[in-house]
Amino acid sequence: MKKSIIDFLYLLKENNNRDWFQANKKLYEEARSDFEQFVESLIPVVQSFEPRITNLAVKETMFRIYRDVRFSKDKTPYKTYFGSYIAPGGRKSIYSGYYMHIEPGNCFLAGGAYRPQSEYLKNIRSEIYYNLKEFEEILNDATFKKTFGQIVGEKLKRPPKGFPAEFEGVELLKLKDFTVFHQLDEQQLLSKDFGNAAVNIFKNMKPLNDFINRALD
Repeated sequence: MKKSIIDFLYLLKENNNRDWFQANKKLYEEARSDFEQFVESLIPVVQSFEPRITNLAVKETMFRIYRDVRFSKDKTPYKTYFGSYIAPGGRKSIYSGYYMHIEPGNCFLAGGAYRPQSEYLKNIRSEIYYNLKEFEEILNDATFKKTFGQIVGEKLKRPPKGFPAEFEGVELLKLKDFTVFHQLDEQQLLSKDFGNAAVNIFKNMKPLNDFINRALD
């Protein structure tokens, strides 16, 4: 990954206003283009082990840099990160996929299900309820734990409706998100081998994505 990407984001973080952005739009366009090229190189490699992803254009995976400030106390106009979601259908997909987030001081790769709609959330919980052992084996796999730690997400205080409180995996059913993260430092981003490293991390999250996507089908 090119240094221009993170360099631009540091500048934007320090100058998050329209006047600066307009005066430096060429820097933004160059950094975004460099990020797009990197993501474009990843897509066919991810497709090789994730057959659900077909005919995916890089622009379909990319998130806009412009913030919606209408209902936010934070009125800064731009996001200080580049994000890409490689999933069936791209960034608007309901399916679990492979997310890359590049931000000064907060770079990571992620997968799983983030804030699924209620009907999909119920399907995921049902899949866990009927296949708890399989789900726990995914989460307790040594490579998975070393790469991601544990699954994270907001949680209900009480068991969800429709599921017994005495279920042995009830703490997993309380989750409202089913996400995993692998933090990155900037040295990793700039290494020549980062593309291969990112793909290997994505491969390690595939069993979780497969389990969730089965529930969503």
